[in-house]
This record gives sequence, structure tokens and C-alpha cells, in this order.
Amino acid sequence: MRVFSNPVGAGSLWFDNLVTADGVPVAYDPQARAFIPMPPFCANREVIGCNWIAPQKGQLCRACAMTAVAPDPSIPNATANWAQTEAAKRWVIDNLGRWNWFRPEDPGAPPVFHLLAEGKKPVMMGHVDGVVTISIAEADPVLVTTRREALEEPYRTMIGHMRHEIAHMLWWRLSLREDFLEAFRDMFGDERADYGEALKHHYNEGPPEKWRKDFVSTYASAHPHEDWAETVSHILHLTDITDSFVSSGMDSPELPRDHKWDAYAEPDAERLIHIATALIAGVNHVNRAMGLSDVYPFMLTEVTLKKMAFVHGWLRRGAQGL
Repeated sequence: MRVFSNPVGAGSLWFDNLVTADGVPVAYDPQARAFIPMPPFCANREVIGCNWIAPQKGQLCRACAMTAVAPDPSIPNATANWAQTEAAKRWVIDNLGRWNWFRPEDPGAPPVFHLLAEGKKPVMMGHVDGVVTISIAEADPVLVTTRREALEEPYRTMIGHMRHEIAHMLWWRLSLREDFLEAFRDMFGDERADYGEALKHHYNEGPPEKWRKDFVSTYASAHPHEDWAETVSHILHLTDITDSFVSSGMDSPELPRDHKWDAYAEPDAERLIHIATALIAGVNHVNRAMGLSDVYPFMLTEVTLKKMAFVHGWLRRGAQGL
């Protein structure tokens, strides 16, 4: 994610800022990719702290308008969790906008979100025909830690959920292209295999013994659809970690000497991943100095690198003409 200029004074702004250091209200314009100091602000600004601009006064911003079902505010912590969920959604939508997804110039359908609070039963997250369902309870740090440990997952965040579920929606968009389906099946396998049975086998039997050779995570081994979604998530992780590193003014010998280098504009997936993994090794080391978990606790192999290069190519060009 970029670091932004302050439109009304000195200093920088971060993606989630509502005001400058001097207290001047500002909002993010996703089309211009810049902050502005004037309304119309999103109608959700006072409700959940949305900091994007709206088309007109009293309307929702582009990201909030994608939410067709909002959580029941009477459920404890629902509004606070919803705010964090929408913030994660804005982050991921803006990331994908760097490759033209879901912007006005994208002729295809944007995602529709059902953001649900959990009552007595957990919310099943997933994607069906362009609709992405997210449990906002996953924004609660205690619940996330509990589920991460129960499922033996090294990484579980709301941004991660958004990247994963939107990846399913991107597959749905791309599958309109016959050339994509043929290439996808050659790389990931036949997605027409029974999904329910595949997940049942995964949860009952666990991943294959040598899953690390072919998959970025245990869940990716469950079915071609999940392999795609996990692999897309990982190329988004790596690209945005690298972009955020560069935008924050940090440097590394691995970075291109071109000061205008843009991780999202890099056409060579192998080069991008090489740079990203080199930077991540350093950031992981810094986290360990504070006793924190690695920011990217995964190992990549020749097979998973090929899959990531495949999804990188399609994500960079796929929004055009669909």
C-alpha cells in the first residue's frame, strides 16, 4: 500500500487516516488514488469510520456500496467488527484496483458482499456467483487466535480472508474465458471434481503427506478452487508487502535501483517474488526481535512459484475486457 501526500500541509497520510496530523478532515479518492480535504464523504464515515469519498452527499463510497447485507447492529461488537471488516475490504479492493479490477474502467461485475455477525452459529464464509460472504466476527482478535490455533494455521487475518474469498470471485470472472479454463486446469487440476467430498476428505484425513512440495498451504491441497484462492492470496500478500516496504521509504540491496519501480507494475512474476521473499526475510527477522510471529510464515517451492506466476499473469491482465 502506498503512503500518501497530505493535501493541506506537511507530512504523510496512511491509507486509513480520517484526519491529518493537524486535525483537518480528509478522505481517500480511490479513482485519483489520493487524499482530498473536501466532501462529499461516505455516508458510513460516522457509522464505521469509512474514510473514502462518495459520488454525492449522503451516498456510500464505491467500497461500502458493494456491501448488500450489513451485520445486525444489535449483536454485541457487531459495529466495531464491521468497521474493521470494511477497512480490510477497502484495503484489498484498492490493491486490486492497481491492476484495474473493480474500478470504473473495469467492464465486469464487481463483488457483492454479505457481511454477517455471528449469533449462536458460526457464519460460513465463501463465494457463490459473485457474492462474497464474510463473518465479521473474524475481526475479533481473540476469536481469530482461537480458530487459528484450532485449525493449525500460521496466518489468519481479515485482510487474508478478503483476499481469499475475493480470489474465488475473480476465478468466477475469469472462467468466462475459455482460454483461462484450459490453462487453469493444466496448472491446478479439474475444478469440476466434487467440492463437498474434497473438503470432507480434507478435514477428515488432512493434507497429503508431502503437501508442501505442491501447495502454499494445507487448505490449498483440498481442491483446485482452494488451491487457486490460496495462491492468489499469496501473490497479493507478496506484492503488497513489497509495495508497502518501498512506499514506506525503506531500502534493500534486492530492490531495483529505479526509484520509480512499482511492485504492481512489475510484469515479471519471478522477479517480483524474488524481491518480495528477500525483503520478507528481513522483516521476519525484525519481528522476531520483538518476539512476534513472522509476517509471512510460508515456504515456496518450484511448483508453488509456477502457480503464483500463473495467477500473477492473469490478475495483471484479466480485468480488461471481461
